[in-house]
Amino acid sequence: MASGPAPLCGLVPCCLWLLGVFFLVDVSARPANHSSARERAGNREENEILPPDHLNGVKLEMDGHLNKDFHQEVFLGKDTKGFEDDAEPRRSRRKLMVIFSKVDLNTDRKISAKEMQQWIMEKTAEHFQEAIAESKVHFRAVDPDGDGRVSWDEYKVKFLASKGHSEKEVAEKIKNKWELNIDEETQEVLENLKDRWYQADSPPPDLLLTEAEFLSFLHPEHSRGMLQFMVKEIVRDLDQDGDKRLSLPEFISLPVGTVENQQGQDIDDSWVRDRRREFEELIDANHDGVVTMAELEDYMDPMNEYSALNEAKQMIAIADENQNQHLEPEEVLKYSEFFTGSKLVDYARSVHEEF
Repeated sequence: MASGPAPLCGLVPCCLWLLGVFFLVDVSARPANHSSARERAGNREENEILPPDHLNGVKLEMDGHLNKDFHQEVFLGKDTKGFEDDAEPRRSRRKLMVIFSKVDLNTDRKISAKEMQQWIMEKTAEHFQEAIAESKVHFRAVDPDGDGRVSWDEYKVKFLASKGHSEKEVAEKIKNKWELNIDEETQEVLENLKDRWYQADSPPPDLLLTEAEFLSFLHPEHSRGMLQFMVKEIVRDLDQDGDKRLSLPEFISLPVGTVENQQGQDIDDSWVRDRRREFEELIDANHDGVVTMAELEDYMDPMNEYSALNEAKQMIAIADENQNQHLEPEEVLKYSEFFTGSKLVDYARSVHEEF
């Protein structure tokens, strides 16, 4: 009588093991960062030839919003696996301590501002190399004749094809200078893209982008001229009095929309607090209460060593509970959500075990 159910019971561990494998595979395929990263994912295949709204390792988004994932991007670089929300905590703690050891160059079990600065520069360089590799792929996609140069018309054909238009029909209409019959929103996007195309086209302008110029078109952080163009666009959008500078009230102005409930009020309060701190501590270099285009450019330049040092000091200050101007293992584990986007529990008890 008792022997009947045994095979069924034996199946339970096997089923649970298979279920665990399924979830493990599913987790490893997810983006490493929280909601903001998922929101940006969108339909990448459709928009792959569009300049990305988000630039890894750059402090501000294209629309002037703060990059919510910046600290994780410059602390983890591309090595984001293992810090998902449902990752195994002990493995995540161990990996975080491995990163700590890499940042701690003199192995004194403390991270100084100089060590953090160097680490930020290394992780930013990783993002740069990733952008270059992606740009090469996209360049080949929009350079059908393989001549190493892309015309604005060639790009426009590929862009409209990604929006559902017939590539053959669009190419024929452009060749014959016929009306494209596209909606107003798409036309506006095209006009903005053409402005950006002009900016990426190095003098003398010919509206033909080389592979290097196309990289600047997609990733303005790779070009001084395009970074300046991005700064001008942000200042233009935020500057309310037309003086081509940003005051604190202009920079912390709330997004369009009214506060309808307490949750909305909390979001707005957070928006103001974060932007005020960024303005006062990092962007306004001479602390005169206004931000010039030059200051904003220095702040946004991901390869600016001085900005990286300031960022390193701010990151340390966030978690430096004993106020010794260094980060120690316990502090990094306790503030793991700031550095990795994942909150790791039992940090104090496990620091010696994991280090």
